Amino acid sequence: MKNKSLVAVLGLSCFSLICLTSCLANASPKTDKGKHHHHKQVEIPATQDAPKVDLIVHKDTIKGWNLEIKVANFKFAPERINKNSVLNEGHAHLFINGKKITRLYSSWYYLNNLEPGNNEISVTLNTNKHEDLAIGGKVIKDTEVIQVTTDKPQGHKKHHNNEHQM
Repeated sequence: MKNKSLVAVLGLSCFSLICLTSCLANASPKTDKGKHHHHKQVEIPATQDAPKVDLIVHKDTIKGWNLEIKVANFKFAPERINKNSVLNEGHAHLFINGKKITRLYSSWYYLNNLEPGNNEISVTLNTNKHEDLAIGGKVIKDTEVIQVTTDKPQGHKKHHNNEHQM
């Protein structure tokens, strides 16, 4: 009887481990580039003025960069974070080289250090519940590339890629 109980417990443990492994493997779906994507998209209806974002990189006079996030038809609403989503209000997400760095609740952010080479800086507009705002299936975002050379730590802006420009 002890052996049957032990076999049953081991079988149940193995089954639980397999289920847990499967759940963890599917917990954070990846895009085709292997980057994690955790947010749903909310489509802006064609009948509504679409939010717009324009990321402007200003080289700081001492060190780093000041990011200016200009928005239109959108209101930063940090007081409503995690509450019901309202189109045209919420916060932004800051990404560096495809990795989410932080939430943005206002139009300015100081960026201190970047790795040498080209650094892709992106800002997306998001609802109060963190959903990506989108137009025609494309996330509303703006991207800039900051080139950092090893001999000159401040770098400079290389090009502008605004996907839903004002």
